[in-house]
Amino acid sequence: MNASTPKSCHRYLKADKPMKAPIYIYYQLDNFYQNHRRYVKSRSEDQLLHGLRYNKTSSCEPQAFENGLSIVPCGLVAWSLFNDTYSFSRGTKKLKVERKNIAWKSDRDHKFGNQVYPFNFQNGSFIGGGKLDKTIPLSEQEDLIVWMRTAAFPSFRKLYGRIEEDLEEGDIIVVRLMNNYNTYSFGGTKMLVLSTSSWLGGKNSFLGVAYIFVGSSSILIALIFLLLHVKNPRPYGDTMYLSGNRKDISS
Repeated sequence: MNASTPKSCHRYLKADKPMKAPIYIYYQLDNFYQNHRRYVKSRSEDQLLHGLRYNKTSSCEPQAFENGLSIVPCGLVAWSLFNDTYSFSRGTKKLKVERKNIAWKSDRDHKFGNQVYPFNFQNGSFIGGGKLDKTIPLSEQEDLIVWMRTAAFPSFRKLYGRIEEDLEEGDIIVVRLMNNYNTYSFGGTKMLVLSTSSWLGGKNSFLGVAYIFVGSSSILIALIFLLLHVKNPRPYGDTMYLSGNRKDISS
């Protein structure tokens, strides 16, 4: 992407039906292989939790050191942090986006240190993605925490925030965004998704189809074995089939 190209733009979204709060905001990336072996391994769980007190970061190469100093957080996963930003309005009223509690509580409490601060991060000549606030501990940098829970597939969605306000059918939402993240370099695409959830969770047709397929296959296999057993049952009380050395009872 040319650095002189304007990165600020706006888009319009229309609510096709009423949406009850909370409305979840996701960004979606396609053709981004977060599951690549070298990418997944390029991080240090101990450093994320203990910071500069842990200096064994060889797994983070090639993003372990910059100018002879350690990088916190190190590794390609953190270095490629997604950094597009969004703001939303309905008519002349700005919609508040809640950015807290978007990451898993277990990650915030147990995987990212509350006394670990970014250090020497994105200070090189080649910047991969977003920067981090040096005054905020990693346990509170929830954009980073969400991003570092790597996806299993090359197309994935990650939670950006929540709109804590109902939307009515036909509402036009103006989205103002900063197009910072360079997906052109790897032939990827970006999408913005607004979604709600019910007591059953969010809509995900893949899991539903997978469960139906596995369940139907299990029932079919069970029926086949049942029919084979009914057609060719093992003789009742005949113990010859249990012995490896059969004896011809006719002799």
